Parts: sequence; C-alpha cells; structure tokens
Amino acid sequence: MSSEQQYIDLYEQARPTIFGHAPEAMNAVRDEAFAHFKAQGFPSKKVERYKYTDVQRLFAPDYGVNLSRLEIPVDPYEAFRCDVPNLSTSLYFVVNDAFYSKALPKSHLPEGVIVDSMRNHPDLVSRYYARLARTADDAVTALNTMLAQDGLLVYVPRGVRVDRAIQVINILKATPQNAQRQVHDLMVNRRVLIVLEERAEIKMLFCDHAADDRNFLGTQVIEAYVGEDASLDLYCLEETHNKNVRLSNVYIDQQASSRVNHNIITLHNGITRNKLDLTLSGEGAECGCHACVIADKQQWVDNNTLITHRVSHCTSNQLYKYVLDGQATGAFAGRVLVEHGAQKTSSQMTNQNLTATNEARMYTQPMLEIYADDVKCAHGSTVGQLNDAALFYMQQRGIPRQEARLLLQNAFINEVIDKMQLEPLRDRLHYLVEKRFRGELNKCAGCKLCK
Repeated sequence: MSSEQQYIDLYEQARPTIFGHAPEAMNAVRDEAFAHFKAQGFPSKKVERYKYTDVQRLFAPDYGVNLSRLEIPVDPYEAFRCDVPNLSTSLYFVVNDAFYSKALPKSHLPEGVIVDSMRNHPDLVSRYYARLARTADDAVTALNTMLAQDGLLVYVPRGVRVDRAIQVINILKATPQNAQRQVHDLMVNRRVLIVLEERAEIKMLFCDHAADDRNFLGTQVIEAYVGEDASLDLYCLEETHNKNVRLSNVYIDQQASSRVNHNIITLHNGITRNKLDLTLSGEGAECGCHACVIADKQQWVDNNTLITHRVSHCTSNQLYKYVLDGQATGAFAGRVLVEHGAQKTSSQMTNQNLTATNEARMYTQPMLEIYADDVKCAHGSTVGQLNDAALFYMQQRGIPRQEARLLLQNAFINEVIDKMQLEPLRDRLHYLVEKRFRGELNKCAGCKLCK
C-alpha cells in the first residue's frame, strides 16, 4: 500500500465521523482538500520544495488518529512543569489538536480579542479559513485540511494592541483506545488561524512538547492575515523528543505598512520540516524571518521558505543558523520571488551553518528570482566547522577545549536569539541554548515532557 492510500481509505470510511465532530466552516472545504490530496499524493523528493525530506516515508507507518474526539486525560499544568523562568505571558493549551478550555489564563484580554476554539466563532472562521493555505498547492496542507476537526483562532480587531504576549503550549499526549489495549502511536493534525485587522498588534509564542514516550506524527498549518499597519511577532519553539515527526506549514499575508517577525527555534526533536510561505501584498510591508537550529544524534531539521514580494517598497530579511553535531542532518532552501512591478524591493537572505563532526550533514540552497530592475537583493550561505585558531587561543588561556567549543557555539547562535523582540523569551533562550549544548536540556527537575 502506498503511503497516501491508508489516508484515502481512512477518509472515505470515517467521513461521517469527521464531519460530525467538526464545525461547518472546516467541513465546507474538506471534500475539496480530499480531492486535491487524492490527486497529488505525497510529494516525492523530485518535487523541488521537498527534495531534502522523504515525506512518503514519514507517513508510511500506521498511526492512530483520534477522529471520535475522545477526551484526553491530562492536567496541562501538571504536565508542563519546567525550571526555566516565567515568561509573564497569557498561557493557553492545545492538547494534540484541540483547544483546552478547562485551563484558561486569569488575565483578561482587551475587548474584542479572541483566543479560542474555531468551533465557537463560525462567522470569522468561514471568512478566512483555508484562503491562504491552498490545498491544491501542497499535499501535506491538503491532508491537514481534510482531517483537522478543531483549531485555534486568534483574532485582534482594528486598532487593538495586546500588550501581554500570548503563549500557546502544544502538548502531544497519546491516549489508550480502551483499558485492554496499549497506547497507540498518534497522528495529530493541528490548525491555527490568526487574523489581525488594521493597526492591530500581538505577540504569539507556540511551544511544542511531548508528554509521552511514544511515536508522534504531527501536521500543523498556520494561516496569518496581517492587516494594514498591523504587527505580528510569531515564535515557534520545539522541545519534543527523538520519536517526534513534525511537519509545519505557515502561510502569512501582509498588507501595506505591516510588520511581521517570524522566528523558529528547534532545540530538541526527531524529524522536523518547517515550510514558510510569506507574501508581501501591500506597499511598505516588512518581515524578518529568523531561525536557530541545534541538532545532534540522528535528528533531522529541514527549513524551506518562499518570500514573495508582490508590490513595491517592501523589505524582507532572513537569517537561519544551524549547529549540527553527531550524525544530524540539516537543510535550508530559501527562495525570494520579486514579481513584476515590485520595484524598490530590499531583501537579504543568509544561511550560516556549523557542522561539529565529520558525520553531520548540511544542505543549503538560497535562491533569488527577480522580475524587477530597481531592487536591492542579496543572498549567501556558509557551511564550516569551529575555528581551530579560536579554540587554540582560548585553550592557551586556560579554557578547557570542551568549554571553548560551547562558548563558540553559543556565540554563533546568539546572533539569531538577539534579534528576537520578546525580551523574556530572549533571556529564556540564552539559558535553554546553553543547557542544550551541555546536554542538560532534558534534565529539568520535575519536568515530564522531555524525558
């Protein structure tokens, strides 16, 4: 059986169950998504945007899917205990792919702001859902759209600024099918819809954790509409484990004079693929896209970006940095598309990488595609090892070699962390990154997530 056939069979057999447990706004596009998935199948490595990750292999195992929406027995506050500093955020939880309404923050949101399940806001969801994440263009997005039954809605009305950052803890939790059977490996299809109207501002932090020592496969689709003169800071932090497979597709559309700061932090994982499609649709829009990746053992991290400059006077900056140890594999493929008429475009794309061993592998492919003649665009990539002269210099001054390596790796990654606008997160990441390099990240006292 091909990788996609089990999902085709699943949908055809479970369609009434899926429709019965999902809101109408999500059901309205479900059959079309299924048709697109059935026609495409999973992309092979011959597809340009998937050339570094074998998606067909990732989806080949038989994962359980909670289509009947069985309640997951979990206390998120008990599960999410760690010895890192408090970020002073409004804390929300998503358990697998469902908004957890039993543990909400005590602080009140500004009037009109919504952070809630999609099923409670049908008008907003029907207006925006699946408009950016086109299922005809991507099979993973199509699969997510045909199977997702709930989602997180974040809405900020015109002129409203949310001063307190919104932190969403995504908890992966396997659950027994019944008392006599073992816990299944689990597939999760998570959906997020972010809508910012004119002059709206918000900072969002998504933290991915795994509460069970099981094999997880997660697909995630985030759609973000950023209105005129609006501001979105979006941070995605992964601290799961080596049995986790995560495929995240992020779609962002920016209107005139808007600002987006998009950040990816991969500290602990199994196999991760992040895809970003960001479109600058209004003049004067700006985006900064940053990522830091730390991987070792056999971990795999693939970041793929497409930044489209559709109109003139827009700015984009990308900085992606990897530190790879052991037999880890990293990949970065970034493409900047400057369309006809997008004059006065300014774009910079940089990918820098450290391979700490001879077995680590890094693939990098920065690309520019320009159809306008009055632009300022540049790209560059480097792959190298730690500077032997710097290591020798530090050792001559009494710093042990292992400590010198750690200091140099920290300095390399800190360039990305220092660009992050959320100050409490910046401080936390400096702490977490040092623990990660020391091999102590999964040894937090009392933490049940990273074992």
